Amino acid sequence: MKDIQAIDKYLQEAQDWVVSFGGKLLGALVILLIGFWIVNRFVKLLNRIMVRRDVDESLRPFLCSVVSIVLKVVIFIPVIQLLGIATTSFLAILGSAGLAVGLALQGSLANFAGGVILLILRPFKKGHYIKTVSEAGTVHHIGIFNTILKTPDNQTVFIPNGILAGGTIINYSDEPTRRLVLDVSIGYEDDIPKAREIIKASLSDDRRVLHDPPWQIVVTQLADSAVIISTRIWVKNDDYWDVNFDLREKIKLAFDTRGITFPFPQATIHFAEGSKDLLLNRSR
Repeated sequence: MKDIQAIDKYLQEAQDWVVSFGGKLLGALVILLIGFWIVNRFVKLLNRIMVRRDVDESLRPFLCSVVSIVLKVVIFIPVIQLLGIATTSFLAILGSAGLAVGLALQGSLANFAGGVILLILRPFKKGHYIKTVSEAGTVHHIGIFNTILKTPDNQTVFIPNGILAGGTIINYSDEPTRRLVLDVSIGYEDDIPKAREIIKASLSDDRRVLHDPPWQIVVTQLADSAVIISTRIWVKNDDYWDVNFDLREKIKLAFDTRGITFPFPQATIHFAEGSKDLLLNRSR
């Protein structure tokens, strides 16, 4: 009889616990499902907003994933508390694990942070030609951990984003136009105004050379063996290298036709009085 009463007591306690915990469990599941559904809807809305704002295609999935994880963690913690599970120890263990992983992946996390900075600030885009401290090339892909460049000779260069985010970047494609500087040397005996007119004629014949801002054709240096004339013009980015190569050839051919020389490096030697006779005597 006592055994039956004890069993009935245990069954009643189990039933009460199931009813109590079952209600909490059901409520937790409802909150979890509704919360996750709201988060997913919000993330989809965020993605559509970023598409309309023309946010970089590499950045959109990353931001959506981060927002989704953070919001789901925010929902998950109250659900655990609702079930009666202490969250203090859970958060402490999670923090310790995060610290250990952070120390082990310190370099990767620096590249990860650099990738986030590059994708948010966008100092360059895919297709831009950039120059870093050690490399130069066209941006092929911007990833979370590294950026891929294609060099002019079709080599693939992988640069860690941590180095890019903390270093100097020269973006040659950010503006639609670019200044081209052509330095040519003429002899000291040549006519500078004549050389300037020849250069102007070569520029006028090329429609790719922009007239605004105006051209500059100036003497920049009186070198040891030549007078340096610098031509400063503006061209479209896409025309830069073609104009650079074509104009150098045109100016050289025009100078040859009009009698303007390109002097070779040379030095004038002056002999002191009597030194010439001394050298001749030694040579005999």
